[in-house]
This record gives sequence, C-alpha cells and structure tokens, in this order.
Amino acid sequence: MSDPVRLMRPYMTFEDVEEDFRAVFSSGQFTRGAHVDAFVKDIKHYTGADHAFLATSATTALWVALKCLGIVAGDEVAVADFSFPATANVVEDLGAIPVFVDVDLGTFNMSPADLAAKITPKTKAVIFVDALGNPTGLHEIQAVCRQHAIPLIEDAACAIGSTERGVRCGSIADITCFSFHPRKLLNTGEGGAITTNRADWADWLRVKLMHGADGMRGLGLDFVDYGYNFRLPELQAIMGRKQLAQLDAIVANRNAVRQAYVEQLAPIGFMPQRIGDDVLHNVQSLVFRVPENLDRDALVHYLKTKEIETTLGTYCQSGTTYFSKKYADVQPRAMQLEATTITVPCYEGVPVTRVCDEIIRFAQSPGRAKTPSNG
Repeated sequence: MSDPVRLMRPYMTFEDVEEDFRAVFSSGQFTRGAHVDAFVKDIKHYTGADHAFLATSATTALWVALKCLGIVAGDEVAVADFSFPATANVVEDLGAIPVFVDVDLGTFNMSPADLAAKITPKTKAVIFVDALGNPTGLHEIQAVCRQHAIPLIEDAACAIGSTERGVRCGSIADITCFSFHPRKLLNTGEGGAITTNRADWADWLRVKLMHGADGMRGLGLDFVDYGYNFRLPELQAIMGRKQLAQLDAIVANRNAVRQAYVEQLAPIGFMPQRIGDDVLHNVQSLVFRVPENLDRDALVHYLKTKEIETTLGTYCQSGTTYFSKKYADVQPRAMQLEATTITVPCYEGVPVTRVCDEIIRFAQSPGRAKTPSNG
C-alpha cells in the first residue's frame, strides 16, 4: 500500500530547531528576544524593504495596514476577489466597504481594467492579492493606483520568495502583508509580517505594535498612544529564520515540480496558472484549471480514495454566503475559478507521476464527463 500523499509538507524538522529551542527554554526569554530581532532583519534583507514588523498572522497584518492608512467606516477598499476571505474580512471589520474586483482567468489576479472601472472618490485603498503566490500584474495595478493617488496594499500571504520585474514581493507595493501559516512555504505555525518603505508608516507601526509605547518614562515605558499586541514569540521566529535561509532553494525545487506536473497534465487539457515572463513564482500552491468536461469536485473525491490530498484553488469572496447576501455583487470570473480549479501536492519528493497517473486515469475513465445537471 502506497503512503498517503499530503497536500503540503513542512520544510523543517524538530531537529532543525531543537538546539535553539532548548536555549530559549534555558534562558526564559520567550518573547522580544534576539531571534525576533534577527528575524525582522532577515525579512528586511530578503525582501529589500526598508522596514519590517512581525505579526500573529497575515490577517492581523492586513487589519493593521488598513488602520495605518486611516481606513474608517464608509470608506471603499478595492479587493481582488479570488482569495481566502480574510482579505475582505478585515475591510468589513473596520466598517469599510469591500469593493470586489474581478480577476484574470489566466493569472487569477486582479484585473487592471476592472479595478479602474470600480474606483470612485470613496476608494481609499486597493488590496492586490498574489493569488497562490503569483505576483503577475502587480506593477500594472501599482500604475493604476498611482494614477489615482490611492495606496496599494499587497496581500502577499502566499508570496514570500516571489518576484516581478526582478523585485521581490515585500518591496513593490506601498505596504505588504505576509503569512507564515502551515500551508505557506515559510511556516511558523501561525504568524505574519508587514513590510513598507514608508518611514512615516513605519514610525506609526513601531508605536502601535508596542501597545502605543515610544521610549521610556521614568522606570517604565512611555505610552504616547493606544496600541496592539500582535507579537510573534521567539520560538516561532526561530522556525521562520531556519526556513527563510533556504527559501530560494525551496522555490527552485517547487518550480521543477511544477514543470513536471505541467508536462504530464497540460496535454490532457489541465491549464496551469499563467505566470508572467518577468515573474518568479514561488509556487506556494500549484493550481490547475480542470478541463471543461470534467467535474472538479468528483476528481478531488476520487483522488481522496487513492489517498492523494487535493483541494480547490481558493475562494470567490464575493460568492460566499455572507458577502453575496450583503452586497449581491458576485464576480463571475472569480466564481468560475473557484468552481474549476484544483490544488495538487507540490514539494520536494512528492510522487508526481503517481498523482498524475491517477488524474489521467480519472479523466480518461468512461462516465467521468460532466452532465448538464452538474455543469
């Protein structure tokens, strides 16, 4: 019996961090220590950003980014629609209005034309999502934002290690938010980061992310503002540093795995996410659009019986029950992608041929084509 094929596998072991973990336990310094400081410096060096801050998740990072931009109730924030709902949830939480922007069926990323058509005097920010780690089109969206003098937030939850036009995600948009969730290439259990090149925003973030403290007052901190605690502990910083040091090698391997999948699946009509010629994709998630005559859900269920873990690409946010009921503005291309994309396992050592053989077997089996009732 073959071993189960997981969708994702972490790029570190306990042995990789054990020595540093033991040192932290011995010291008792579990937070705001040397590893946190070093991880921040590593992120700045890797991304090329002038300033970096750690957070508990990409969601809290996005929420803080919106607060930094002064987003308040009634403001409109344009949001790429093909994304995990956290992207729009943070807008909604502040009482602002998420304006869903449809995406390109090839790249899965925000359409510049649709964005331009939806900008109004109430638009106070744009959130571009690097769908599944792919930053293709980010500079085009940046140009639209600059034309309208609107700040650009990059939801780079999936995109650490990716580049466009030779520039790494984290130093392109006005402010960038990363995730270190277990499904990500850089996994700290939970966690995230914010990067920016704006010194004034960095000053605001430094104070706000320290409970509003700035300097000392007598024996204690001087709290000059109210603030927040979204800190990442020392143990998680250790995990992040270990993986960041090998991230380029991880990205190179995942691109090789991607190519192996494409060579076997493209001839039977599976369409990989389109990556721009000037883009290095970290292949955070390897996603294909299934052929029109195949039932994606049935394929996922079939692969599960073969102990191969797969899932949908990601979500059409405007099509979720909550947002569709409240705004009634479902974006058709994002909805099409939610219904027709599949994420396949991608990591070093994944049995690509085994996965592809089962997909091909499903696709070529009699009776697997969609019927009008489910298509």
